Amino acid sequence: MPKITSSHFPDTLELRDFFSNEAANVYLYDNFAVVEVTEGTTLSFKNGFTLLLKGLSIIGSKPWIYVSNRINSYSVKPTDYKYLNKVPTLKGLAIVSTSTSEINNAHLEKAFFTKPFNIVNSLDEAYDWGKGILAKN
Repeated sequence: MPKITSSHFPDTLELRDFFSNEAANVYLYDNFAVVEVTEGTTLSFKNGFTLLLKGLSIIGSKPWIYVSNRINSYSVKPTDYKYLNKVPTLKGLAIVSTSTSEINNAHLEKAFFTKPFNIVNSLDEAYDWGKGILAKN
């Protein structure tokens, strides 16, 4: 299979799969899922569940990091983090944003997530942080 590249993560990584629905686009790498939610969406378990199931079926039993690349303005139902907390292979969540309001929202969301959680300014930072989390597991 030829190397598929994407501008969504470091060039050294191979994009393994891409899928989407009306709520978000998901870019899968070996141990990372980069999610970009559609503008104006309220992301919840209801509209994100099919994406989560598809991603888990592809990732399998490997540990992985969820990277929320917040390039669009949207909202999250923070109480739905309880479902992500139950995914045993999910080892951490990184939120990528430079927007003050998005960063403030992410700090509120952090209270609902029980695994490692980090707010960073770039995908490269998210990748480096995630590699460190995965190395500990």
